[in-house]
Amino acid sequence: MNTKSDILTILEQNRHRDVSGQELANTLGVSRTAIWKAVKALEREGHRITAAPKRGYRLANEVLSAEGISACLNSPLPVHFFPVIDSTNSEAKRMALSGAAHGTVLTAETQTAGRGRFGKSFYSPEGTGLYMSVILKPGDTAVSDAQMITVAAAVVVSEAIEKLTGQKPGIKWVNDLYLNGKKICGILTEAVSDFESGRVESIIIGIGINCSTRVFPEELTDIAGSLGDGKLSRNRLAALIAEDLISIFSRISDPNIITEYKARSIMIGKTITYLSGNTEHTAVVKDINDRGNLVVEGSEGSVNIISSGEVTIKQWQR
Repeated sequence: MNTKSDILTILEQNRHRDVSGQELANTLGVSRTAIWKAVKALEREGHRITAAPKRGYRLANEVLSAEGISACLNSPLPVHFFPVIDSTNSEAKRMALSGAAHGTVLTAETQTAGRGRFGKSFYSPEGTGLYMSVILKPGDTAVSDAQMITVAAAVVVSEAIEKLTGQKPGIKWVNDLYLNGKKICGILTEAVSDFESGRVESIIIGIGINCSTRVFPEELTDIAGSLGDGKLSRNRLAALIAEDLISIFSRISDPNIITEYKARSIMIGKTITYLSGNTEHTAVVKDINDRGNLVVEGSEGSVNIISSGEVTIKQWQR
């Protein structure tokens, strides 16, 4: 860490009080001039820092940062922040291949090539969203069913949003969160395997949340929405999601995960269309089974299981 990062860490941990320049200098073993220069550098990065004579410095706003996320964690995790990145999931894969630890968290202020499922892009404007990835190491945890990991992640993210905002997103199978009929979050789960053994070495869970995004590209205006909460602490949300992902990953076979997923689902009872091969089918969602698959009933009364692919809701209730 450098002086600038060290000061931000101290100020994040002491938001309730002013921290004098002399205290910072003594703690970090640098000069008052070095403190002043580092504070000015932080201000240029968007941090508003009040400076009161004889009292000291205090953070007056919140900017997404590794230091801010770490200050919200109950136990330390490796946290990395990027002002700009191609994709947090892509970087997480690179880091996983280089030996990144279990629980490593990556966040970015904006993504230039944010990714969703099936090769789709994820719109990632600066300053209004939370774009993050968490690296998980399977260890003895079975990872044969990546869908269950995505199911668990959807539960974690929806619970975290509800806890911090009071809003309760619904889950659209399998990986999207919706609020007021519009998508506010996407989740992308990817595996990193060892080439020689074929063993899954890491699971990457990527999460993109529209926190306060109000302007979307034309093709997304009828589809995408946001939490609409400019006061939401993205640092706190990232920390809560990361810790709860690690916790739920260690008990991925817990049947309560599916119970909660079903309780938050917006799919059951809806008429949907889906592809089987090259044929489009229409069916009614009857249930979600214990593996996170959709149980659907066709117009002729046949019951089918959908374990992968994309579905479209025909009957939409806003």
